[in-house]
Amino acid sequence: MKNWTLNRRSFLKQSSLGAASLAAIGFSSGSNDPSRRVGIGFVGVGRRGTSLVRTLLDIPGVELPAFCDVNEENLARAQRVVEDAGRSRPEGYSRGPEDYKRLVEREDLDAVITATPWDLHAPVMIATMKAGKYGATEVNAAITIEECWELVETSEKTGMPCMMLENVCYFRNVMMILNMIRQGALGELIHCEAGYQHDVRRGKFERDIPELRWRGEFATKHNGNLYPTHPIGPVAQWLDVNRGDRFDYLVSMSSKSRGMNTYVKKAFTADHPNAKREYALGDVNVCLIKTVNGATVTLYHDTQLPRPYDLILRVQGTEGICMGYEEKIYLEDRSEKAHQWEPLDRYREDYEHPVWRKHASVAGQYGHGGADFLTLQAFVNAVRDRTQTPIDVYDSVTWSVIFPLSEESVANRSRPVDFPDFTKGKWKNRPPIEITEL
Repeated sequence: MKNWTLNRRSFLKQSSLGAASLAAIGFSSGSNDPSRRVGIGFVGVGRRGTSLVRTLLDIPGVELPAFCDVNEENLARAQRVVEDAGRSRPEGYSRGPEDYKRLVEREDLDAVITATPWDLHAPVMIATMKAGKYGATEVNAAITIEECWELVETSEKTGMPCMMLENVCYFRNVMMILNMIRQGALGELIHCEAGYQHDVRRGKFERDIPELRWRGEFATKHNGNLYPTHPIGPVAQWLDVNRGDRFDYLVSMSSKSRGMNTYVKKAFTADHPNAKREYALGDVNVCLIKTVNGATVTLYHDTQLPRPYDLILRVQGTEGICMGYEEKIYLEDRSEKAHQWEPLDRYREDYEHPVWRKHASVAGQYGHGGADFLTLQAFVNAVRDRTQTPIDVYDSVTWSVIFPLSEESVANRSRPVDFPDFTKGKWKNRPPIEITEL
């Protein structure tokens, strides 16, 4: 068995992934050769982290030598999951919130994945890259502009990729629309609309008691779009952001906040302090984004009011319009009836993304409609083949920085706020995401 970890020092010396060539390779085919071992450490194995662990266990060649979590119960559960799969028990790291710094130094790791609360994502990834490992983080990759820049500078300096595990980019309809756009079916893109519209009030409180969890604490301190990457990731790829275009500036506005108070009163008690508390986060936040090339984006954040889940995923061009989440489309020169929607499935045979043509039956067994499996498989392929990750550090921070930028705009009466150019001009010549096999 070839051990890629033993070659890391040589790789770092010879790598072409440094500052001069940190460019996306797209949905890379990868070798997917299970004889080429990939050792992955995991930081944060709560509910989401353990779900990802279960998926990783089904990807050939992946080994999981070490887990880190300050919660001993979560750590033990994740270790049992690996043992129950017939694998060796991962070594546990639980000495404190910075014990991940010991884990990332292990010689048997090629990569580290983190699924901690948001404020630890960037610190874990920075330590990971400095230790010479590939990094992958749950969303958001960072929550401050300073963290975004530090991620970019660390990746460029070390030559190590940092991939945000934005699984919505791997949703079946999202990838099909990307394929349609590449083939010109929608013409020149003019406007997109998307949003994280998901009632997650229950997840902001502890089970059965009205005490705030970490996500609820964020709602007491921040007012903006706190969770932008699920909707903006696909939109950015459709618009070739960081690859021929880039986000120029945004304006943001938040509604008043009532949803959290109403929820506590109904679900728990009207007398609890959290029922009367003042929450900073407006129930609905709206961002308007303009790109350098003149496209516009409407982006929503709506997590504190009763509502069905809806990402919208609308894309509009000179030849037609598609509503990805509602699975309907209108193409001016191809739809059967003028000005009438038709099912997106009518075009699936022509435009199904090759990744889904190959993996639909397998991916469908995993979380988020199969997107979790495809996202992790793409990361593992990149680690195994020592290639750039399909979602790179520039994507990860550009999508994440909407959190602090929107907060700044909201606090200043919706004043326009410029996006940093994390690529430092390289966006003008970087190639678009490729339509290739996984």
